Amino acid sequence: MTLPPSSTDAMPQRVKLAFAPLHKRAFGTAAGIAAGLGLFVVTIVELIRSPVEPSPLSLLNQYFAGYSVSLKGAFIGFFWGLATGFVMGWFLAFSRNFVVAASIFWIRTRADLRANRDFLDHI
Repeated sequence: MTLPPSSTDAMPQRVKLAFAPLHKRAFGTAAGIAAGLGLFVVTIVELIRSPVEPSPLSLLNQYFAGYSVSLKGAFIGFFWGLATGFVMGWFLAFSRNFVVAASIFWIRTRADLRANRDFLDHI
């Protein structure tokens, strides 16, 4: 007795890959490292470019405790960027996975209902 192939066996590899869930922790870590390094580099560049003038980056002190446009502030900014980037990346991956799963559920449910619409006609 052979079993019919499942619906995922019939899908091309590209489609499986497109709808595969994102790994939330990995996506959050990547986003956190990118945000942290970005804030670190921007702070160092601003520090080199104009070390005396007040910088618009100093307003980040309102959001990130301890941040300043200095070498110490660059490291503090790195860790704050890492933390906030991780949270934003994790939430983005979670939201994407939820929307894709809900969409697939909705599409499959509608297809099943259409396929069985005339069920009572056969009784």
